[in-house]
Amino acid sequence: MSRMNDEAVQAQHDRTASKAHFHARISRYGNLLKEKWWVLTLGALVGLAIQGGIAWKQPPSYVSVGRMIVSIKLAIPEGSIYTEELSNFLGTQAELMRSSEVLRRAHARVMAQKSDQTYRPVSLRVTVFPKTTIFVLQAIGGEPAYTQAFLQASMEEYSALKREMRTQTSDTTVAGLTEEVLRLQKDLAKTDDELAQFQKTNGIVLFQEQANSAGAYLAGLNNRMAVLKSEYELLQLLTLDQNIDRRENSGAASSDTNGLPKNTMVAGGDRTDPEYLRAKQQLLLLKAEQEELGKYLKPKHPKMIAMSEELGRREGLLKIFHDQGMEQLQSKKEALVLQMQNLEKDIKEWNGKALDVQGRTAEFQRLKAGSQRIQSIYDRLLATMQTLDVNKEISPESVTIYEQATQALPDRPDLPKQLAIGGLVGLFLGVLLLALLDRLDDRMNSFTELQELFHEDVLGQIPRERGGRPGKQLGLIEPDDPRQGLVEAYRNLRSSLLFMAESGERPRTILVTSSVPNDGKSFTTSNLAIAMAGTGAQVLLVDADLRKGALNERFGIPNNVGLSEVLGSGLKWEEAVQPTRYNNLFLIPRGAFTANSSELFLSEVTRTFLKDASSKYAYVLLDTVPVMAADDVTSLAPYVDGVLFVVRAVYTSARVARASLEALYHRQVRVIGLIFNAVPPKSVTYYYYKYKDYYRPYGVAGKGKKEKKADKAQKAESPEPK
Repeated sequence: MSRMNDEAVQAQHDRTASKAHFHARISRYGNLLKEKWWVLTLGALVGLAIQGGIAWKQPPSYVSVGRMIVSIKLAIPEGSIYTEELSNFLGTQAELMRSSEVLRRAHARVMAQKSDQTYRPVSLRVTVFPKTTIFVLQAIGGEPAYTQAFLQASMEEYSALKREMRTQTSDTTVAGLTEEVLRLQKDLAKTDDELAQFQKTNGIVLFQEQANSAGAYLAGLNNRMAVLKSEYELLQLLTLDQNIDRRENSGAASSDTNGLPKNTMVAGGDRTDPEYLRAKQQLLLLKAEQEELGKYLKPKHPKMIAMSEELGRREGLLKIFHDQGMEQLQSKKEALVLQMQNLEKDIKEWNGKALDVQGRTAEFQRLKAGSQRIQSIYDRLLATMQTLDVNKEISPESVTIYEQATQALPDRPDLPKQLAIGGLVGLFLGVLLLALLDRLDDRMNSFTELQELFHEDVLGQIPRERGGRPGKQLGLIEPDDPRQGLVEAYRNLRSSLLFMAESGERPRTILVTSSVPNDGKSFTTSNLAIAMAGTGAQVLLVDADLRKGALNERFGIPNNVGLSEVLGSGLKWEEAVQPTRYNNLFLIPRGAFTANSSELFLSEVTRTFLKDASSKYAYVLLDTVPVMAADDVTSLAPYVDGVLFVVRAVYTSARVARASLEALYHRQVRVIGLIFNAVPPKSVTYYYYKYKDYYRPYGVAGKGKKEKKADKAQKAESPEPK
C-alpha cells in the first residue's frame, strides 16, 4: 500500500512539474513577444516591401487559355475494356503536356508559321477539372500573339506526339512478335523431330501393355511375399501344440486358408499329427485311470506298477512323436525362407522391368507435352499478329481539342494576395529569428527555469519594484512600507534562513554575492538585514565591497572609517560600527578605497574580525563584489558560515552564474542557496502579486470600482460640514 501511495505521489509530482514547465515556456515566449514585438513587425514590413517591389518591377504578361479532353477507355475487338487508374493517368498526361519535347516542338511550330517571329519565353500551366478528364492549359508570356500561337501549337504537338508514340509502340510490338514466332517455329520443328524419332525406336502400344502386365504380375508377387512373411512370423511365435490346434480348428487340407498355394506345405499338417494327438490322448486317459486306481490301491499294487510302466512307455512314445513334429516344423520354416528369397529375387527383377517401361513412357509424355505447349504458344502469337493491324489503329486515349487557344489577355496579378504572402513569409522569418534569439538567450524568466538550470535550493523570490524616477535608487523597506509584496518576500527569505532543513548550527556569518554587477545584491543584503533585525536579533551589516561599496549612502551614514581601516590600518572593528535608524541593525561602512582588498581578506585580521563579530552579534551579513568582477569573494567566502547567491531574473546569464558557483565550490565554500531577485510580478511562478489586496487595511481591500463610485455619489449628496 505504501509503495502504491509513493507511486501516486510521484506521478502527481511529475504532472505538476510538466504543467509548470509548460506554463513557464508560454510565459517566456509571451515576454519575448512583448520585448521583441518589433522584430515581427519589421519582418512583416520587409516582406511586404520586397513582395511589392517584385510585383512593381515584374514585366506585364498575357494569358491564353485552351481546353482538351483525353479519354482513357479502349474497347478492343474481343469485347473486353481496358481502364487505367484515373489518378496515375491524369498525372502522366499533365506531365507529358508540360514536357520539354512538346514545348520545343511548339516553339518550332510557331516560328515556322511566321518567318519573322523570334523566340519568346512562355510558361505553360496544366490543370484538370475535378472528376473529369478535361485539361485546362494556360500559356503565360510577354507577347500576346506569340502566347496564343504557342498554346495552340502545344495542344496540336501533344496530339501528334501521342500518335507517334502509339505508332512506334505498335511497330516495335509487331517486330517483337515476328521474331518470337520464327523462334517458336524452329523449336516446334525440333520437338516434332524428337517425338517422331522416339516413336520409331519404341512401340507406344507395346509399352502400355507391358506396363499393365508387369504391374499386375508384380502386385501378385508382392501379395505372395506378404502371405509367406505372415505365415513365417506366425510359426516363429507358436509352439507345436498351438500349430496343431490351429490346423485342427481351421480344418486345413492341402491348401492354406491364408492364401498359400496348394503345393505349399504348412507345419502341423504332416502325417505325424494324428499319431501325436492319439498318443497324447491315450497318455491323458492312462493318467486319469491311474489317478482313479490310486484312490483305493496302494502304489506297490501290481496293477499300479503295471499302470506306471505303461505310462512311461506312452510318455516315451509321445516324446518321439513330439521330436518328429518339431523337426518337421523347422523344415517347414526353412522352406518358407527359401520361398521368400526366391520371391524377393523375382520382385527385384520385375521392379527393374517396370521402372524401365515407366521411364520410356514418361519420356514420351514429356516430348508430347513440350510439343503441345509450343504449338499452343505459336497459335496464340499468330492470332495476335492477325488482329494487331486492326488494334493498331484504335487509340488507348481519345485526344480532342475541346476549346482552341483564346486570345491572350493581360494577366493581372492578385496584388493583395502577393502582399499577404510576402507579409506572412516576413512574419515567419521574424518568428524564426525570435526562436533563434530565445535559444541563444540563457537568462531565466521564471522560478521554474531557475530550478531546471540549478540544483541549489532557492530560498526566496524577490519581486521587481520600479523606482519613482530614472536613475534613482529604490528605497529600503520600512516598518509601514506600502510595498507589502516586497516586504513579505524578504520576510519569507528570512524565514528560510531561520528554519533551514539542514542539520547542524544555523549559519551566523553570511556573505551575499552575485555573478555580475547590477544583480541587486546590495539592495537584497540591506533589506535582508533589516528583516532579520526586525525579529529582535542583533544584526551587523558589513560593506565588504572595498572598491565601490555604498551601503552608507543607502542608510544615510557617513563613511569616515570602515572595514578598510579595520583590515588595513589596525583600527578596532568596534570603533567602525555605526547604528542605523532601524532597531537592532548596525553597519560597518566600506571606509577608504583600496585596490588590494583581496590581500586584506586573506590576512589573519579578517578571520579574527569575523570570529569576534559573530560572538557579539546574532548575525553578520557581508555585502561583497560580484564573483566575476574581482577575486575578493573567493578570498573571503571560505571564512564565513555560508554564501547567499543572488540571481536576477531576465538579466543574469545562467552560464555565467554557473561558472561563478563553480568558482566558489572549488574553494570549498558552502553555498546556502539562491535568491531569485527582480522577478516580474506577473510571472506564472510568482504568486504574491495575486493577493496584493490582502495586504490593504481593513475596509479598503474589499472595495472595487462599483463601491468607490457609490461612495463618491453618497459624498456628493451629503457633503461634510465645513
